[in-house]
Order: sequence, then C-alpha cells, then structure tokens
Amino acid sequence: MSENKRAILLSIIIFIVFVVIGELITGSGERNKKNLTEYEQLMGMGETQAHVPGPFEVFERAFEELSHPFYDNGPNDKGIGLQLLYSIARVLAGYLLSVIIAVPLGFLIGMSPVFYKALQPYIQILKPISPLAWMPLALFVIKDSILSSVFVIFICSIWPMLINTAFGVMSVKKDFLNVGRTLEMGTFKTAFQIILPASLPTIFTGLRISMGISWLVIVAAEMLVGGTGIGYYVWNEWNNLDLASVVFSILMIGIVGMFLDSIIAQAAKYFNYVE
Repeated sequence: MSENKRAILLSIIIFIVFVVIGELITGSGERNKKNLTEYEQLMGMGETQAHVPGPFEVFERAFEELSHPFYDNGPNDKGIGLQLLYSIARVLAGYLLSVIIAVPLGFLIGMSPVFYKALQPYIQILKPISPLAWMPLALFVIKDSILSSVFVIFICSIWPMLINTAFGVMSVKKDFLNVGRTLEMGTFKTAFQIILPASLPTIFTGLRISMGISWLVIVAAEMLVGGTGIGYYVWNEWNNLDLASVVFSILMIGIVGMFLDSIIAQAAKYFNYVE
C-alpha cells in the first residue's frame, strides 16, 4: 500500500475513533441533558434544553443546515452559506488591501537598509497589538461595523506579509545580485527579474500566515459587532443555547479556513524558486 493510501486509511480510522469516543462521552447528549435538568431543578432554575451534543447529533444538524445553506428569513435567521460568504468577503477585502500595501512596502524595506532602520521601531510597536484592540477606535472613526471589520482584518494581516516580504528580499543571495550588476541591469529590472523570483517562496509564507490570522480574527470581530457573518452565527446560536449548531459552525470555520489556506498553498507551488 502506498504512503498516501496508508495516510488516508489512518485518517479515516482516527475519525471513526473520534466519533465513537464522542458518542460514548456525550451519550448522544441525553445523559448530560438529564443531569443539567436535575441540577437546574435543584437550584430552582428554569429548565433548559441545552446539552453537550454528540457527533451524530452534530452530523444531523449539519445535514439540515447544508440542505438549505443560503436561505434568508430576516436579520437573525440566515443560512450558514450566506453567513460564510459575508465573512469570506470581509476577509478578502481586508486581506487584499494589506497585500497591496505590505508587499511593495516590504520590498522597499528589504532593498533599503535606511528604510529598514527607520521603520523597524514602528513595526515592532504596532505588530504586537491585538487586532481587536483597534475595533473600538475603528467603530468610532469609521462608524460602520462592516468597514470596521475589514479594517481589523487589514491591520492584523499586514504584519506577516510585510515582515516575510522584507526578509525574503534581504535573503536573496549576493551572487544573484552580482549577476545583475554584471549584466548592468537597472534597479527595477533587478527587482522584478532577480529579487522577486528568489523571494517569492518567503512572500507566500507570509501570505499563508496572514490568511490564517485573518480568518481567526474575523470570527471574533463579528462576535463583537454582530449583524452577519460566521462569528455572529456562532454567538447567536449560543444565545439560543443550540450547541449542536455551535459545534457545527466551529467545524465549518475549520473547513473554510483549510480551504483558504490550500488555495494559497497551491498557488505557491507555481512560484517555487528552484536553484
């Protein structure tokens, strides 16, 4: 059996074991639901239908949601497909804006020691700031929750791109640059024909890291601002105490994140520099 087939088989076995253990622990949710109800009655609290869902219950909810993913019955009742599209659109808007700014600026920093030393203090101060810390200021200045979310994605994704681009440019071998000087290539020609191809693998690493961070942050941002998006969907289902939908949405967040990362990873294969 080939290595890929063994890996697929092992992955399937792990999934089956996970499902079985999940069902055994949760007891399909019934035991947890009963214990929770007894506790609430003992404490004089109202009865609730919330319980820890088992894997089969989550699969059932996933089938229901994915059967009609794009329905729209009002502000608080939209399909999972629509919510994901809202989130992906915001992520792509902020992400592409950061690409437009971070990659050229990273090139400039990497090629100019003066710019590197001048901008390094600002980068080191702004980079550690949590993106969500910018949200209150963005909401006050921009006065729009959607644009504020896009700004937060921009501010969180720009740093990995900027740093990796600058590092990739600075890491280009001196022999390559010497060849450009020998051929009397100008600055722009050297940048596009020598430095860019050699630094592309590092740049794509920054692009992948930024995409992962962007997808992480948008969920938290939408929980704060509400309205639409997968983050709002998770929070709304939690308010409804529908934990099966919460777990299902968590799985969808992971699947979409893997899909976005794989797109950039596949694109990077076409630009790998081989010496």
